Amino acid sequence: MDELIDILDTKGMPTGKTELKSYAHRVGLFHATVHVWFYTADGKVLLQKRGRDKKTFPLLWDVSVAGHIATKEEIQIAALREIKEEIGISITQDALQKIGVFKSVQKHSPSLIDSEFHHTFICELKLPVTSLEKQEAEVEELKLISIIQFAEELSNTEWAKNYVPHSLVYYQEILKAIKKSL
Repeated sequence: MDELIDILDTKGMPTGKTELKSYAHRVGLFHATVHVWFYTADGKVLLQKRGRDKKTFPLLWDVSVAGHIATKEEIQIAALREIKEEIGISITQDALQKIGVFKSVQKHSPSLIDSEFHHTFICELKLPVTSLEKQEAEVEELKLISIIQFAEELSNTEWAKNYVPHSLVYYQEILKAIKKSL
């Protein structure tokens, strides 16, 4: 779905301009997204397998929930909206723990460049994974994986091919934040 998004500069600061998401992706304009990593009290991480019809990284494992922040939308409100849309649950704002903002540029093709600042949160998942309702158009599958197995797979060249190629530093920060919260 195309939507209006706020355009950022290379340092993540608002420029005052808005564009359609499709245009921002076509020319590589920076914009904001939310990433929410859910974890369980017993040390597991919720992963989402991206939908088979996604333009970028179809059928690769990724962050629990992610999405774009609409023009003038508050960051945490965008996170709550995306959680409801992608996995069908409602949580409160205070359940989200922001761990940072991560700059990412992914050049998929000359006409598809994701230049994003990921506002990244962690949140404890207090429901069984079977109670989640995945958004069919966006999410192929959901699964819980132990933090230990997740870290091992990311550090194995062959296994890492099953994941969206975020930077290793990004993944390490996620794991560190989740371990600290346990």
